[in-house]
Amino acid sequence: MKQNTLVVVGAALAALFLLPGCPPGDAAKGGDTSKGGVAEADKAAPPRPALPPAPPAKPEIAPPPDVAGPPADAEKTASGLASKVLGPGAGTARPRPEDSVRVHYTGWTTDGKMFDSSVLRGKPITFPLSHVIPGWTEGVGLMVVGEKRRLWIPEELAYKGKPGRPQGMLVFDVELLDILAAPQTPPDVAAPPKDADKTKSGLASRVLQPGAGKERPLATSVVTVHYSGWTTDGKMFDSSVMRGEPTSFPLNGVIAGWTEGLQLMVAGEKRRFWIPEELAYKGKPGRPQGMLVFDVELISFR
Repeated sequence: MKQNTLVVVGAALAALFLLPGCPPGDAAKGGDTSKGGVAEADKAAPPRPALPPAPPAKPEIAPPPDVAGPPADAEKTASGLASKVLGPGAGTARPRPEDSVRVHYTGWTTDGKMFDSSVLRGKPITFPLSHVIPGWTEGVGLMVVGEKRRLWIPEELAYKGKPGRPQGMLVFDVELLDILAAPQTPPDVAAPPKDADKTKSGLASRVLQPGAGKERPLATSVVTVHYSGWTTDGKMFDSSVMRGEPTSFPLNGVIAGWTEGLQLMVAGEKRRFWIPEELAYKGKPGRPQGMLVFDVELISFR
């Protein structure tokens, strides 16, 4: 009887050492938790990695107090655009749709959430006024240089519910920093005049403004230029002037008419080129077709 009791008590003690967290191997050794068991298991567990710090809060510009809707004193146009002058500008010139503008701006949805800001990026943006939402084309067209204006743009003049774009009426604070007038279409865009210089390849050109010095770029030179280009029906298809900054490229990496034509120029010179199709894009789909006309200013080369 005593023997049976000892067996039962021994089995019960053995079961206690098989509690969760107590390795079976330690239980088989007697389960002394003062020297092993759970305490030893805790010591062997690897430390938990520290949680990464929370990302810094995205900076925002506080919404205007009238972000939910235009106030009673806002100006309104027939299209539904509302605006209010926040700070007057200077002069009377206003940008046309074909002009480019340089602006600072911040935009909010009507619940006060900011979705974009050139001010926070610390750099103004330049773009053709005809290449943005209709509310911007119309609204910025009301402004003069130096003016600050708040625009309430209805959805039909903004993104029209397009997925992935800010929804509903949008509110913008805009500062017009500069107007970059679109280059005028040359009067002789349709064909080179009789007094144009012509080369054996068929390239025609005419100096619009003389430059300085006698040194000319080579076909392997890198040039920095301002330029505007038109098809012979007077449609402008590209312009560094409209983007507000010159462009640089290797002279042997462009169309043949450019490679040949710019080697005729000196720094500071402005010249108009009539480039035959065979020296331009040769009818390549997606490119300007036919003879092309360029006004080019050679700023520098190396």
